[in-house]
Amino acid sequence: QGLMLTGMYLFSTVIALAAAGILGRTILKGPRVPFLMEMPPYRMPHWPSVLRMMWQKSAVFIKEAGTVILACTVVMWLLLSFPRDHSTADPEPAAEQIEAGADLRASYAGKLGRGLEPLLEPLGFDWKIGIGLIGAFAAREVFVSTMAVVYGLDDSGDDSSETLRNRVREQTRPDGSKVYTPLVCFSLMAFFALACQCMSTIAVVRRETGTWRWPVFMFAYMTALAWIASFTIYQGGTLLGF
Repeated sequence: QGLMLTGMYLFSTVIALAAAGILGRTILKGPRVPFLMEMPPYRMPHWPSVLRMMWQKSAVFIKEAGTVILACTVVMWLLLSFPRDHSTADPEPAAEQIEAGADLRASYAGKLGRGLEPLLEPLGFDWKIGIGLIGAFAAREVFVSTMAVVYGLDDSGDDSSETLRNRVREQTRPDGSKVYTPLVCFSLMAFFALACQCMSTIAVVRRETGTWRWPVFMFAYMTALAWIASFTIYQGGTLLGF
């Protein structure tokens, strides 16, 4: 696991440097300037100034980026929560988890996941993973809890309940093959390493640039890059017999 984590960091670093080099010579091309770093004089901080700056920066973030985050959060909640099926009144506690998974599969996000499945299938993903990717747009760590709901599990972290790890190991395709093979997991990790799965990041870029053009460009090119990388890993691995 430690080697895998190190590999993910190295993979992300190499791709980031390559992307910066390509974009710096094409879309973001500008005059070359010498690299200069001037160390500031170190003094004891003036606490009133520090507190005032903290307050000003926090207020700006909440006002400008926070509104975008709130809007995206509401949209994600609507997609994951509606439409709701209230045909079953007062379900038994044991059936609540299954019902939650069924509600999510019937939600707008579930329908969108099924609609995206033709685009995700070449990456080794099914429509359930598509729902997880949609939910992960709020924050990539939400992917785990979203998949727990998709599979009708309790995501409270209680070790006595059936874990998500065991459930995904049991998932099979219609032909009986495993859904989560090592190759699919490599493809999924590459996608998350490159895709812009964070509404907070998009909101901050919108605040810093003052326009929606750069956030949209960033989301589009990073998603396309993630798709290409996952496609290469999965299809290349399949051709090699993995």
